[in-house]
Amino acid sequence: MALSVVLPTLNGRDRLAAALDALAAHVPGAEVVVVNGPSTDGTTGMVRDRDDVDVLIEVATRTENVARNAGLEAATGEVVALLHQGLVVESTWLDGLTDGLTDAPVVTGPTHRTLDGGMTTEESERARVGSRDVTYFNGGNVAFRRSVLDALDGFDEYLETGGDRDAAHRLAGLGYEVAWRSDMCVRQEYSADGSRTPDDHGTEFRALAYRLVKNYGIRPVSATGTSRRAIRDALGAAGDVVRGDLNPTEWFGIGRDVLSGIARGAADGVIARVKDRSATRNPHGVSDRTDRAVARYDWR
Repeated sequence: MALSVVLPTLNGRDRLAAALDALAAHVPGAEVVVVNGPSTDGTTGMVRDRDDVDVLIEVATRTENVARNAGLEAATGEVVALLHQGLVVESTWLDGLTDGLTDAPVVTGPTHRTLDGGMTTEESERARVGSRDVTYFNGGNVAFRRSVLDALDGFDEYLETGGDRDAAHRLAGLGYEVAWRSDMCVRQEYSADGSRTPDDHGTEFRALAYRLVKNYGIRPVSATGTSRRAIRDALGAAGDVVRGDLNPTEWFGIGRDVLSGIARGAADGVIARVKDRSATRNPHGVSDRTDRAVARYDWR
């Protein structure tokens, strides 16, 4: 099996180095493609000094799906894995991947995170959406057969978040199964520092409305999925107001952002559905453009 591993990275030099070290130790035969950028922490120099990276691509757009698609373009393997810069493969990862591909053309697995009280992990996530049984996958630990990636046309670059969720809906629409293997596990090497990135509710709900409308059209399933999430978040924010963690003005501002995001995402989802009427449902995929890379270093 010819395996390529694509690692998108942004200002994560030390974490990326740990991920590359683990790949060299546990998956030494894989083609490794790093998509960087635009980083400002010396990532380029670190990667160029290594002898276990086959291709380094520099991109100018700070969007994960652009980086993913740039890597998919460069990868030559019949199987292509995507790995997050902050995750390291464990010793059983390759065996789990290989075993999973005997059952389905896409395989994913859990992330192990070490906490003071022990280690956490994840289970497979499935949902019934409309007439589809959707199996979600970890976008930072997943492998595809090349034929599936070609059918998907990669990831939808419209999305700033939730690109893997969108791809899961499209996989279900195309009739592809996703296998889960607990042995295909990765580990979070670096613990969180306790800080929390502020939620961008507008972007999150724009992405949610976009992918539901694009994949299912203007149907009850789209409205139900979006409204259920909005109500849940609104109630959570209301609880923050009661506890004094959020003032009412901020709560109304969040509501405005949510409604604006839903309206824009739904409108853009309709446009995307019209642009690509095929089952692929990806008008902003790999084939849409050829100018992602601003520099490329190829040592194959």
